[in-house]
Amino acid sequence: MHSSQPPRVRFAPSPTGYLHVGGARTALFNWLFARNQGGTFILRIEDTDVERNRPELVEGILQGLRWLGLDWDEGPIFQSQRLALYQQAAEKLVATGAAYPCFCPPAQSAGGDLAEDSDAEPHKPIRKYPGTCRHLTAAERAEKQRQGLPWAIRFRTPEEGSTEFDDAVFGRRAVANQEIEDFVLLRSTGLPTYQLGAVVDDIAMRITHVIRGADHLSNTPKQVLLYRALGATPPVFAHVPLILGPDRTRLSKRHGATSVTAYAEEGFLPEAFRNFLALLGWSPGDDTEFIRTADLIRRFSLAGVSRTNAVFDRSKLEWFNTQYLQRLPVEELAPYVAEELQRAGLWQPEWADRRREWFLQTLDLIRPRTRFLKDFTGWARAFFADDFDYEAAAIEKFWKDERVPELLETLAARLEKLPEWNHDSCEQALRTLAEQHGVKAALLINAARVALVGRAVAPPLFHTMAALGQSRVLARLRRAVTAFPKP
Repeated sequence: MHSSQPPRVRFAPSPTGYLHVGGARTALFNWLFARNQGGTFILRIEDTDVERNRPELVEGILQGLRWLGLDWDEGPIFQSQRLALYQQAAEKLVATGAAYPCFCPPAQSAGGDLAEDSDAEPHKPIRKYPGTCRHLTAAERAEKQRQGLPWAIRFRTPEEGSTEFDDAVFGRRAVANQEIEDFVLLRSTGLPTYQLGAVVDDIAMRITHVIRGADHLSNTPKQVLLYRALGATPPVFAHVPLILGPDRTRLSKRHGATSVTAYAEEGFLPEAFRNFLALLGWSPGDDTEFIRTADLIRRFSLAGVSRTNAVFDRSKLEWFNTQYLQRLPVEELAPYVAEELQRAGLWQPEWADRRREWFLQTLDLIRPRTRFLKDFTGWARAFFADDFDYEAAAIEKFWKDERVPELLETLAARLEKLPEWNHDSCEQALRTLAEQHGVKAALLINAARVALVGRAVAPPLFHTMAALGQSRVLARLRRAVTAFPKP
């Protein structure tokens, strides 16, 4: 239908909440499709619902998209700045007989539907408007207008036949027109409903493909009717499956469905999050799971989108994050860790310059045991700062032998005399000391680990010693002697 031109797609959130998982997945699918096809990705803010909009949330949505790396080519375009377009379209529809003024009060008693209806969430049933004003004569309408009664504008849905459309995911769809109410296009306030605003903008922005959640399937017949009434060809529709919680109910806050920026704050990598989101309702056609973004773009197609609802699995998301922390080239991981260290006040500029090699090697040492970026400033803090605490459980487990302080003091003295500082020399010094004092090397290794990083579990001790350097190791061993619990 639109094969002669590069695709133009849009992500159109409403600032009634933060960018959540479902919206982020919709944005990602649009972005991947545009990048795969060499098309245009447009960001449109649908901010005409004045009662529910929270303008301060716009920046949160933009921030979430930026963190995800979903750069837009046009926008953000705000519907609130385009009201004249919707009013003109509604007037055109009235002039052609495709729409009519409705003078019913907001709470229509004889049939249930609200005259000012229509931005109800798409998964909620709407009570059908009984057509009270549909058959008013021109004289009756003029009289109501003369009385100063406020009016909305409703679409005149055909009373017979059906509305059909092809969906790229769900196939051919048909809805009997009798099941479609005369829906509101323009409220008496002059503000458009979702149906009118979306269609008018999609026509004006030359949108070729509408990729959105399957909960909007019920809106599509209305919008197809609107496209045709406005003399436009409908775009290709692709409704992607919903995302459910582990209990197979609609994903909500009780499932941990917080905003995308909350996942950023937790320490997830954006590329890991993109990879996880992409596989919620889309398949590359094989069992591949770890798919870097360039490959996602290359492989993405609407043919791979499933009709089956996806299930949000927090443990799987954490698995993806761990995979990316461990498998990214360390040079790619470094900027994210640097940003985390900066937030924690631990960053040293020299790590980006003369000590960059040390920084990269230290990240490589630490990352096999990390699950989140915050681990670098959490349990791994001791690699980047000297002010760290001793883990209570580690002290209880590995500092209970009364010989530990003397052993640590002696170890510091031996290490201080080493002519070379490296993994092997540190190991030989410790094992020789343990043998001479008749203790197991593990006793000294575990005690020294707590002294150096404050934790029972950390990267291998002698690699840690090499990374920390001689002066820091000596200082920490001696500090531990003074910190050893008194009997």
